[in-house]
Amino acid sequence: MRGIGASLVALLALLLLTGARDPILVPEVSQHEVNLQQGFTGTELLLFGAILTPEGARAAQDYDIIVVLKGPTQSVVLREKQKVAGVWINVASTELRSAPSYFAIASSKPIDRIVDDKTAAIYELGLKWLQLSPIGAIDPEEQQRFSAGLVELNRRNGLYREEEGGVKVSEQVLYQARIGLPSRVPTGIYTAETYAVYKGRVVASASSQVEVRKLGIERAIANFAENYGFAYGLLAVFVSVGMGWLAGRLFALI
Repeated sequence: MRGIGASLVALLALLLLTGARDPILVPEVSQHEVNLQQGFTGTELLLFGAILTPEGARAAQDYDIIVVLKGPTQSVVLREKQKVAGVWINVASTELRSAPSYFAIASSKPIDRIVDDKTAAIYELGLKWLQLSPIGAIDPEEQQRFSAGLVELNRRNGLYREEEGGVKVSEQVLYQARIGLPSRVPTGIYTAETYAVYKGRVVASASSQVEVRKLGIERAIANFAENYGFAYGLLAVFVSVGMGWLAGRLFALI
C-alpha cells in the first residue's frame, strides 16, 4: 500500500508540473462592439494578447498562435443549377445545419506546419475543416461539392478568409492579428478564439466576444422585417410598384 501511495503522489506531482508548463493566454479585441450604420464600408479588428506562464512571467517556449473569428452559425439551403435546353434550372439541393455566417482564421505559420490534420479537424482550423453538418442523408461527394461551393461563394464575398502568417508574435509574449470585416458583415455575437500550439499540440485556448449590430434606421428596418415579416413584404411590394409608377410618369413627362 505504501508503494502504491508513493506512486500516486509521484504521478500527481508529475501532472501538476506538466500543467504548470502550459501557458495562459490573455486575449483582447480592439472593439467589442461594431455598429453598422448608413455608409458603413467595413472595418478592421485588432485581436491581440499575451502568452504568459501560470505565474504571470514570459513564456519560455516559442508557441505558434492561431486566431479564429467566427460569426453566428445558421442553417443554409444550397441549390445547384444546371443549364437544361438553354434554361438554368435547379437540379439538386441540400441544407447545411451549422454554417458560420462569417469565418476568418489567422496563424503565425501555415496551418499544416503547426498541427496535423486530425487536430485541425477537431478545432476547425481552416476553411476545409469546417463542420457544416448537412441535414438528412447525402452522398459524400455531393456534400463535398456543396460545401466547397458555399466556402468559395463566401470567400468571394469577403465573409470567409484565411491569413497564413497573419499573426505576429513579439518576444514570445505579445501577439496580434488584424482581421477585416466587410460592409455586408452579418449581425450577431462573434467569438474570437485564440489557440497556443506547441509541437503540434494545442496547449492553451482563450476566447472573447464581439457584437456586430445595426443602429439607426437600419436597425429599425431590420427589427420591423424580423418581427412583422408579412407586413414588411407587402410594404416592399407597394414601394416597388410605387417607384415603378413614379418612374413611368417622369419618363412620360420628358
